Amino acid sequence: MQARILEGTTIKSTHDAEEITAAIAAGKPIWIELESRSTEKDALLSDVLKLHALTIEDIWAESSSPKVDIFDDYTYVIVHGLEAASSIHDLSLVELDVVLGKNFLVTHDSSHWVAKDMQAELDRSPRLMAKGLPWVMHALLDRAVDRYMPLVDQLDTEIEHLETEVLAKAGTPKGTKVLGRILSFKRTLQSMRRMAIHQRETLLRLARGEVEAIPKEALPFFRDVYDHFLRIGDTVDSYRDLVTSALDAYLSVQSNRMNEIMKTLTLMSTVMMPLTFIAGVYGMNFKVMPELEWQYGYPYALALMATVALAILLFFRRKGWIRKGLRADN
Repeated sequence: MQARILEGTTIKSTHDAEEITAAIAAGKPIWIELESRSTEKDALLSDVLKLHALTIEDIWAESSSPKVDIFDDYTYVIVHGLEAASSIHDLSLVELDVVLGKNFLVTHDSSHWVAKDMQAELDRSPRLMAKGLPWVMHALLDRAVDRYMPLVDQLDTEIEHLETEVLAKAGTPKGTKVLGRILSFKRTLQSMRRMAIHQRETLLRLARGEVEAIPKEALPFFRDVYDHFLRIGDTVDSYRDLVTSALDAYLSVQSNRMNEIMKTLTLMSTVMMPLTFIAGVYGMNFKVMPELEWQYGYPYALALMATVALAILLFFRRKGWIRKGLRADN
């Protein structure tokens, strides 16, 4: 647990629970980052800050949906952000819990994706905290939303690359990996879309001024955060449509290649059927056959087969069936 207490024009950083409790009792502006759970922190939240039991439960929960809960003495906000594990394909949602009271701000950022940057900024300058804790809350939300943009841009690049791979590898042995990536993207974007629906409503409620603790002069800045996230949500929806189109294109290309294979096999079978018929006729074990004792019977049979095969190929070429196959391959 780390706390930053505003004392005059300076900020004091502390980990001591008694010092934090004394600062809260004295009404000093304080920002507390909870980090991991402990009995001491639960006691601080319930006994000192008087947070509702359900709020405390949601703070430590790992999969709460974005929301705003307005109580008499504080406002509880949950927002989600994006975090890439090993690659852009392993995007996961991370949670930021924010509790804004009259003289206190409590956050729980288990992944440290926003809080550390904010702590470093306050250590450099207390100006933001001196303006008021709602401004610190705005800065946290603004950083959370801004963290989306680099990952969303990477998604754009990856989807363009994916579309190229669909045309090159669908219907081939390498196509299985491409299909797996498409389905992975669909799951990720679907999860982001579900989150974005709730988060847009959360940020809109903050921007509309439903929270009395947020001063009127700060509302335009919260509206700016909402506008940024609204554009991100629209972008995610467009990416979801693109990935769905990529899946449709994959299935279409795979079907076309399968049709080309079947057409090739059909043409080969069509050529071989009359040849098989000729070979079958001359392979019958009858004693009285005009060509059995003929000196040129064998070359004649081969020539007949070649002539029939050539005639069939010329017929296919005139119909354009062979020519179309070659164009599809090229």
